[in-house]
Amino acid sequence: MATKNNIQGFSRREFMKTTSLAGGGLLIGFNLFEACKPGVEPPVDLASLNYNEFNAFIEIADNGAVTIFSPNPEIGQGVKTSMPMIIAEELDVAWKDVYVRQAPLNTEHYTRQVAGGSQSIRHGWDALRQTGATARQMLVNAAAARWGVSSSECTTSEGIITNANGETLAYGEVVREAAGLDIPEDVRLKSVSDYSIIGQEIGNVDIDEIITGKPLYGLDYRKEGMLVACVLRPPAFGQKLISFGESGARAIPGVVDVIRFGDKVAVLARDTWTAMKGKKALTAEWSAAESLESSSDHDRILTGLLDGNSFETLREDGNVARAFVEADQLLQRTYESPFLPHNCMEPMNFYADVTPERIHLVGPIQTPEGTAKRIAEMLGRDFSDVRLEMTRQGGGFGRRLYGDFALEAAEISNLAKKPVQVVFSREDDMADGIYRPAIKYRIKASVKDGKLTGYHLKEASINSNMYGLIPNFFPAGALENYKVDVAKFDSDITTGAWRAPYTNFLAFAEQSFFDELADLMGVDRVQLRLDLLENVKGTTDERIQYSPERMQKVIRTAVEKSGWGSPEEGVYQGFAAYYCHNSHVAEVAEVVVENGQPVVKRVVCVVDCGIVVNPLGARNQVEGGVIDGIGHAMYGDFAFSEGAPKAQNFDKYRLIRMKEVPRVETYFIRNEESPTGLGEPTLPPAGGALANAIHAATGKRLYNQPFSKELAELEIPKKEIIG
Repeated sequence: MATKNNIQGFSRREFMKTTSLAGGGLLIGFNLFEACKPGVEPPVDLASLNYNEFNAFIEIADNGAVTIFSPNPEIGQGVKTSMPMIIAEELDVAWKDVYVRQAPLNTEHYTRQVAGGSQSIRHGWDALRQTGATARQMLVNAAAARWGVSSSECTTSEGIITNANGETLAYGEVVREAAGLDIPEDVRLKSVSDYSIIGQEIGNVDIDEIITGKPLYGLDYRKEGMLVACVLRPPAFGQKLISFGESGARAIPGVVDVIRFGDKVAVLARDTWTAMKGKKALTAEWSAAESLESSSDHDRILTGLLDGNSFETLREDGNVARAFVEADQLLQRTYESPFLPHNCMEPMNFYADVTPERIHLVGPIQTPEGTAKRIAEMLGRDFSDVRLEMTRQGGGFGRRLYGDFALEAAEISNLAKKPVQVVFSREDDMADGIYRPAIKYRIKASVKDGKLTGYHLKEASINSNMYGLIPNFFPAGALENYKVDVAKFDSDITTGAWRAPYTNFLAFAEQSFFDELADLMGVDRVQLRLDLLENVKGTTDERIQYSPERMQKVIRTAVEKSGWGSPEEGVYQGFAAYYCHNSHVAEVAEVVVENGQPVVKRVVCVVDCGIVVNPLGARNQVEGGVIDGIGHAMYGDFAFSEGAPKAQNFDKYRLIRMKEVPRVETYFIRNEESPTGLGEPTLPPAGGALANAIHAATGKRLYNQPFSKELAELEIPKKEIIG
């Protein structure tokens, strides 16, 4: 049985031969539909229906039920709902008649099956519209040919084609004729004003299964004969396995096997609990690492990098050094952030069944193609041997980009000759993670004759530096003298993308710095940003990533909607504006002081992300990003001692709590620009807005995350914050 808008599992039918859409980037074949009849409600039991052979995205049953396949991984960002909405809009069918299925990895029919960088809708927008519109046009052409009229005389609505005489045909009545027609090279896309699905608040297609606990996630996956594997890994980064004892694990009833692979040991059992007990019963001897790193070491190393001269310059405009020499005033500040784990609510897991005939993979992964290719290479197999199915993911935030857990499952299955599901415990997840790197930023600016004349940003990071687009974000282009330098320290600790990579901390640093700079210059902090953006208008610098006009609009709207500058008595406001992941965001945070501590109560967030496909899902992303940004800026602290993290579960790792979540008011700028990212861009400015609000309330500038460390010693008598 399947509920509306969702079907579990995957079709066994082979995909049809496909034809490339000109300029669209995605592939589609057109042996389309069996039927689409008016007035027919889709049943719940889809297994009883006679589905026609389908293309890469669409199939329709003989009773009119439409199934649309969503190609990209679903990690909570809502693409399993919004991508099919785009197709359904241009196909011109009623959303109530649509069911959604998660497509498996298929490199022949889809491109960029990736959840990362908030790019799924942005990259899929044109191609998904073309997919639905091309199918619709072929059906119209077939109906017009049967009637002997021009296709331009025909219209469609909710799966019905109507000609000028008022005659109608359902899609299914002409599908066989449509399948034999040439694929049109130029189809008409709907005008925004004609949208009936895009822009509507559509509920998550998986919501019934989520709230009732039905199988959706990787941890829910079960297969007959499957064993669960829990893995013993080195207790500290840089250590190697010398030897291990397995007798204690094998003595536990239900443990099936113990397998060493590399510097790891897997315990295979018939259920998760037994596998976890077996892992704890293992004994192991580990080598001493050449250097077991601690956070105190990293603090010293990163400061040394900032103080040194070994930098890579990512962007340099004008002459910053001269601007500093000629300045009337200089401001320099250093900002620090710790490592952060991802802490997805669903720990890492993956299923693999490696046989001589095929490699069957199932689970939560943000990079299915890249992971499948790595597994094929690791096992010396052809990529065509791999069948990878994606489950819904209980959070990703960048952690599931890397697929190390999937490679473990495939390697263990290959050695055991059995189907295996690798399952991490929470301690495994936090102790053997891929972390946001610890970073320090040093920003220096010069002021001459009351004007900002120079800006120098230095980054020192563990393992990797900001990617090449970030130096072209604001304030790039706004200043004649502007420079971005980076340096890094290579560490054994694994690091990688964490929600809104680099910008998640850089936005706080820069937006705090701009507020302090405005104070130094004696100018309005919002106006300072608006004036700098004015300098960018009309630029011919193609490196600039943001739109000054769109950024100014979100700023002005945030000022208006928040009542900036005139809060209620005892309420203090902080402002931040930032561009990343192709979207422009401005936020105003409001705090009050309770029991001597600043408490955030409200955040007004204004976003320009182009056309909003699903406002309900979009608001969820905006609010989630804001709350995540505030929570980690306030509380996220993760340190290492001798190569091992000090916190390995939530008893020692602090997350924001329900009672601490502020009210988030969301506003979207209405325009007809193509959609851009939403999963990440509201997170980065949240920390900056909060820090600036805390300064307004307490007079204290914050330079290090988490803020809670510096605020713990802060005591503000009530009389000092009233009036």
